[in-house]
Amino acid sequence: MTDSFLPRWTLKTEGTIMPDERLPMGQTVVVGLQHVVAMFGSTVLAPILMGFDPNVSILFSGIATLLFFLIVGGRVPSYLGSSFAFIGPVLVATGATVGSPNPNIPLALGGIIAAGALYFLIGLAVQMAGHRWVERVIPPVVTGAIVAAIGLVLAPIAISSASGVTPDNQAGTAFARWIAVTTVVAVGLVAVYAPGMWRRLPVLVGGAVGYFAYYVCANILGFGQPIDFAKVGQAAWFGLPTFQSPVFDMRAISLIAPVAIILVAENLGHIKAIGAMTGRNLDPYLGRAFMGDGLSTMLSGACGGTGMTTYAENMGVMSVTRIYSTLIFVVAAVIALLLGLSPKFGAFIGTIPVPVLGGLSIVVFGLIAAAAGRIWVENRVDFSNPRNLITVAVALVLGAGNFKLTVGGFTLDGIGTATFGAIILYHLLHLKQTASVVERPQAAE
Repeated sequence: MTDSFLPRWTLKTEGTIMPDERLPMGQTVVVGLQHVVAMFGSTVLAPILMGFDPNVSILFSGIATLLFFLIVGGRVPSYLGSSFAFIGPVLVATGATVGSPNPNIPLALGGIIAAGALYFLIGLAVQMAGHRWVERVIPPVVTGAIVAAIGLVLAPIAISSASGVTPDNQAGTAFARWIAVTTVVAVGLVAVYAPGMWRRLPVLVGGAVGYFAYYVCANILGFGQPIDFAKVGQAAWFGLPTFQSPVFDMRAISLIAPVAIILVAENLGHIKAIGAMTGRNLDPYLGRAFMGDGLSTMLSGACGGTGMTTYAENMGVMSVTRIYSTLIFVVAAVIALLLGLSPKFGAFIGTIPVPVLGGLSIVVFGLIAAAAGRIWVENRVDFSNPRNLITVAVALVLGAGNFKLTVGGFTLDGIGTATFGAIILYHLLHLKQTASVVERPQAAE
């Protein structure tokens, strides 16, 4: 770390690349592209599920990542993309159907801006009063449980895509599953066996292998629905996406604004996980990270985009590649900006077969859940303590089962119930611990 506003990145060509180190420019661009690929599935899927314009979300994921980079002084490696925590509340507030055009997007945007404002204020409080109180409210055992639950909540989405499930075919197809399996295996083989720089690009290369396999099997051999490239040729190279203005409605705000609490816990878990992966204490940047997320969410919502959050998908890529340079995310953000302004790119993205995205999602969402293990190990969480064990157990099942709960008109999905359930249960069980429970001296609760 340095006392300057931004780090002075030192060049490094092999081994683990730390946040204040950098790869040669060519490798930086390629790895940045891989992070764009990693974020793409979720950043596009979330707005599609809520009825938003995916190109707007791609554009603002780039803007949000650059804004976050500046606010944290280039010291926290993170990519910001569409948050899944908004999906349930937005659908309830707007009365929209999953995956269908949303006629009430302006109402949702007002609520998203309110959530971003609340998130920013929490970050400001953390920056002024310190981060210790957040850690007392959400300790490592809880943050790990929330991170794991997020991965498990997303698992059915990955499996549905990998299976080729559609509204007309709920059973999926064997062809789709084999393409997804091919993609998963390709990612694993590249990550473990590929030579040199290629080993650092498992998501990008594995996705390309899956795409090529699908093209050969569907377009040439006729085993599946062929990829249609007609819209790619017709689309313009550059053009603005469709922006929308917010409408502030108290009912929608009351339903959507509390999502900020989930984002705090989610981002806290992400920062802790990145700190564990890099071996660096990133806690002093928690307040700024929260404010960066909050401002990004407000800006995105003001123009028709979804709420933004640091992406665990890109944490998974960092875990595999061991490249944590923050400059990677500047490159990824610029690429996302350019892609968000390209209708042709949007058309090409539309050609990526769903089973390929499903295969990539299986790997990346699984890495999200697995990141919880590192949080627990690094913080020496004591699972012989029933308080810790029960907290984690309940959160995992709430997430895996996507348990939904309506409280005062606010509907929580699996991420929400796992988040609030873990926090409340942990502190409830702390009110009176059994005398027979003896904690290990250095174990984290």
